[in-house]
Amino acid sequence: MTAAQIFSVILTAILTENFVLCKFLGICPFLGVSKKVDTALGMSVAVIFVMLISTAVTYPINTVLVKYDLAYLQTIVFILIIAALVQLVEIVLKKYIKSLYNALGIYLPLITTNCAVLGVVLLNLDEGYSFGMSLVNSLGAGIGFMVAMLIFAGVRSRLETADIPECLKGLPSTLIAASLTSVSFLGFSGVVDGIFG
Repeated sequence: MTAAQIFSVILTAILTENFVLCKFLGICPFLGVSKKVDTALGMSVAVIFVMLISTAVTYPINTVLVKYDLAYLQTIVFILIIAALVQLVEIVLKKYIKSLYNALGIYLPLITTNCAVLGVVLLNLDEGYSFGMSLVNSLGAGIGFMVAMLIFAGVRSRLETADIPECLKGLPSTLIAASLTSVSFLGFSGVVDGIFG
């Protein structure tokens, strides 16, 4: 695993294969927790942690499942592992960072069903990544999630002060802004392909 390969996987996961803006996974926290930059950042750090730890735990477990012809149980086993890790994050936040725990509210337990977390674990296996490359891809996916959350939190803060027609206030303007943010990431595909192509 060379430095160029690591950089390529991270840059691709952040820009051209962004789970939120390109694969449309993890939309619930993207729309629900992106009203303020600090809560978006807190949620992103929690998602990065869960992505990394779940990848580290599920990779060897998947080896055991495949060895004993139990690969059909992947999704159930992985969701249980992710749920346990989210409970760990929730306990730690409730004990040590109560304000962030309260700000995230219902969206913190929703990391359990955040399809971006499950998606990165399954994608690592589908792509045939080694253990190290799986961790790198998970880190890149988590950073990409954070970039999307922070950019969209900035966009939404600008929307609050913008003069928007009454019929577009609220969810319609949020969805339009999300689609424009997503379209803006399409331009990165040529840049990443040019660097590593």
